[in-house]
Amino acid sequence: MSSPRIPFPTPEAMTPEQRKVYDRIVSGRRGTLVGPLRAALHNADLADRWQALGEVLRYDTCLPGLLSELAILIVARHWTSELEWTIHAAEARRAGLDEAAIEAIRRRKPPGFKSRAEVEIYDYCRELLIDGHVSDTVYASVLGRWGILGVVELTALAGYYSMVAFTLNAHRIPLPDRIAAELCDDRQQIAPLPPGAICIASE
Repeated sequence: MSSPRIPFPTPEAMTPEQRKVYDRIVSGRRGTLVGPLRAALHNADLADRWQALGEVLRYDTCLPGLLSELAILIVARHWTSELEWTIHAAEARRAGLDEAAIEAIRRRKPPGFKSRAEVEIYDYCRELLIDGHVSDTVYASVLGRWGILGVVELTALAGYYSMVAFTLNAHRIPLPDRIAAELCDDRQQIAPLPPGAICIASE
């Protein structure tokens, strides 16, 4: 694994402003400081606003946890973000996302999902990541199921976790030593996920 390109503030060397934000992060729902916030802490105000936005989008949207984690996995796979993928694949499993679907996304194969809602999230995020646009049909499917709030939150979620992926990849922020990588491929390999997701269960 490549070494990080920049140093990260450590608790004992932080400024009072950095330490205040650090304590807020580790005492919150994340419980630890892993990932892009390690770099963002070089600017305490940036890190504070970042962690607040991330907490809203990860934990407090109208989307069920399974669908939020699916969206994050699609972003992580698109940008080949090793840390983002590995952390959130575990979260997706805990939320109940089918292992076969996770593996298909990891391998960039058309996934089979257990609900139409999962297919809709996949199609929406996939299209958005390709060129920044979403077709009328796909947009309408998410809007129809989750309303204006849901489609706004999903779009923000994809954008936020793209920012996370950029930060992780650009600075080469590593996984914690105790966690094994799951993507294990060229970090320069960026490719869109394939179309053709299907629902394999009757609803």
